[in-house]
Amino acid sequence: MLAEFSVYPVAVEHMSKDVAKVVDVLSGTGLAYRVGPMGTCIEGNLGQVLAVIQRCHEAVANAHGRVVTTIVIDDRKDQPHHLAEVVPSVEKQLGHKVPT
Repeated sequence: MLAEFSVYPVAVEHMSKDVAKVVDVLSGTGLAYRVGPMGTCIEGNLGQVLAVIQRCHEAVANAHGRVVTTIVIDDRKDQPHHLAEVVPSVEKQLGHKVPT
């Protein structure tokens, strides 16, 4: 299962410290993840994904009065899919690398 999530503190102009908190949580999980400019993707089973997103939410929420967390889950049953395969698959279709 792949999931993309974002944790947004309300009324904060710069979020790099909060993103760093999320990365600290993720780096200790052993799960594959990718940080993007507008959200973070994670790979694992449903229980793992939801537990890690909860920990990330709490890490940011502890420093702010209000946060908004969004989650998009791709739960594919017909075949496994992995974060490491998503971008290379698009690049194969294009015939060249995409900017990262």
